[in-house]
Amino acid sequence: MIISVDELTTKAMSLPGEARALLAEKLVESLDQELVQDIWLTEAKRRLDEVRSGQVKPIPGIDAMKSVRKLLDNK
Repeated sequence: MIISVDELTTKAMSLPGEARALLAEKLVESLDQELVQDIWLTEAKRRLDEVRSGQVKPIPGIDAMKSVRKLLDNK
């Protein structure tokens, strides 16, 4: 039986968060590394454009790490 991408997406989105994360990890690992690098480069450029345009305000790395640690401590 062939399943469409839309059907597969709907089923995948109904999975618990941990299962979706594992699925996403496996899908990314299956991609050609050159393609993954291109995707990340595109994302980095998009984020840089957001900062340069003022759409997003950057925060210092130390503040970001404090926020992450606080979130992890609350789990």
